Amino acid sequence: MRPFILLLAALIVAPAHLGADVTPPDQRKPAPRWKLPSLNGPRVELADYKGKVLLLNFWATWCGPCRTEMPWFSEFATKYKADGLEVVGISVDEKGWKVIKPFVADPAHGINYTILWDTMDLTVMYKLATMPKTVLIDRDGKVAAIHNGLVEKDSFEGEIKQVLGK
Repeated sequence: MRPFILLLAALIVAPAHLGADVTPPDQRKPAPRWKLPSLNGPRVELADYKGKVLLLNFWATWCGPCRTEMPWFSEFATKYKADGLEVVGISVDEKGWKVIKPFVADPAHGINYTILWDTMDLTVMYKLATMPKTVLIDRDGKVAAIHNGLVEKDSFEGEIKQVLGK
């Protein structure tokens, strides 16, 4: 039992040194569709991002590795916005806005991107097995890369540049 727990902890905490390979455009599959409530009011759906590269991150307020990635995603959102990158965080917190809103409002987390709450059980649609999970979706709404667990910042950035065509 103990080796299993250690393996599970390593998968959740240890960053991978190499990110997932970006799938060639002709082999990409459409991302599962969704429409979710946003922190700022209106519902947001995948189709709203057509023509953009979307970094979709599943996270929770209690997830340490998720907190590690948040400043990176804020940086990417600013750095690559003009190139067509959008960053969206989807919280899987069961307590919903009651815990999400104060977390996002805390300047220590520095979140400058769209936050949604998973009310559709996207964890099943996107096969969430570890936290965090990040899906890079191309301009045509197709999955270009998937990361399960924490991945190094440089890996994310390299993939973002590749999918943006930079």
